[in-house]
Amino acid sequence: MAKVKVRFAPSPTGYLHIGGARTALFNYLFARHHGGVFVLRIEDTDRSRSTEEFIEAIIDGMKWLKLDWDEGPYRQTERMEIYKKYAQRLIDEGKAYYCYCSPEELEAKRKAAIEKGLTPKYDGTCRDLKTPPSGRTPAIRFRMPEAGQTIVNDLIRGNVSYPNDMFDDFIIVRSDGTPTYNFVVVVDDLEMGITHVIRGDDHLNNTPKQIHLYRALGVEPPQFAHLPMILGPDKTRLSKRHGATSVQAYREEGYLPDALVNYLARLGWSYGDQEIFTREELIEKFSLEGVSKSAAVFNPEKLLWLNSQYIMNTPTEELVDMVVPFLKKEGLVTDETMPEREWLIKAVEAYKPRAKTLREFATSM
Repeated sequence: MAKVKVRFAPSPTGYLHIGGARTALFNYLFARHHGGVFVLRIEDTDRSRSTEEFIEAIIDGMKWLKLDWDEGPYRQTERMEIYKKYAQRLIDEGKAYYCYCSPEELEAKRKAAIEKGLTPKYDGTCRDLKTPPSGRTPAIRFRMPEAGQTIVNDLIRGNVSYPNDMFDDFIIVRSDGTPTYNFVVVVDDLEMGITHVIRGDDHLNNTPKQIHLYRALGVEPPQFAHLPMILGPDKTRLSKRHGATSVQAYREEGYLPDALVNYLARLGWSYGDQEIFTREELIEKFSLEGVSKSAAVFNPEKLLWLNSQYIMNTPTEELVDMVVPFLKKEGLVTDETMPEREWLIKAVEAYKPRAKTLREFATSM
C-alpha cells in the first residue's frame, strides 16, 4: 500500500469554519494514525472572494488547534501554468473541447430546458464543432460519457451510483482563462500524490465528474471518504444563526484548543462511550470505520461542558498565562497594574471549578 497522503484544501472566502476545522482534524488524525503525510492547500482561484486576511486566519486557526501540516501551504493561484498544461493535454487527446457559446446563449438554452420541464444541462452544441466562430474566446469543456453509470466507492457511505446522463460536458477552464474547481482539485491531487480525499459530503455529487477526469488523465482516483454534514441543534445545516460557527469566535470566547479538538473529533466519529480523549488517544484510535453516515448535531452546551473539564484539568500556573490576555482585553489589568503572580494563581485556583471559559475568569473573578 502506498504511503497515506491526505490534504485539507480550504477556500479562503471566510474564517476557518467549524465544519472546515473538523475536516482538517479528520485528515490530520488519519495521516498521523497511518504515519502518513498531511498537506495544506489553499484553494484561492476565486479571486473575487478570496482574501489574504482569510488565508492568514485559516493558517492561524490551524496553528492554534495544533493541526501541524507536513507540506504546504500550497496556493492554487501559484499553480496556473500546471493547470494550463493539463487542460491542453485533454484538448490534444480529444477528451476536452473548446466551447464558444456565449453566456447569453447558455442562459437561453437553460430557460428553454426549464420551460420543457427538463433539468438544464449543456446540449453539446460545440462538442463536435468543425468550424469555430471568429471573434469569440472559448471556454474548455470536458467530454463526459453519455451512457452508463459511475460508481463512487466511498469509505464511509459505501457504493454510491450515478447515471452518467445526469451530467453534462462541464467547463474545466472558463473563457477568461481561470480553471474551475472540479478540474484544479483533480490536477492538484494527482500532482501531489494524494491517496485519500476526506471531505464534507457536500462534495459527493462532484465526485463522478472528478473520477472521469482522473481516468481521462490516465490515473486511478484516490479513495474517497465523505464526512456527514454538521447540523445545528434544530437539525438544520449549521449556520451563523445558530451562534458562533468559526474557530476564531470560540478562541475569542476563551475555549481551549484541545477542548475544541476533542469536541470536533466526536462530531460524527465515535469510539465506544468515551467522551474525553488526549490528542495521543485520538491519533491512536481514529479510523474512518468509526465515522457515522448520519449527520452530526452540534451541541454548544456539550462543548461548553467539555471546555470546563479541560479548564479543571489544566495546571493552574498554565491557566494563569491563558487568563491574563482576557483580563487585559476586558481592561481589568495592564502590564503596569498587573497583580502579583501569587495573587493571580490563588484567584484562578479559586474560580477554576466554576469557570466554563477563559473569558469567564475575566468577567467574574
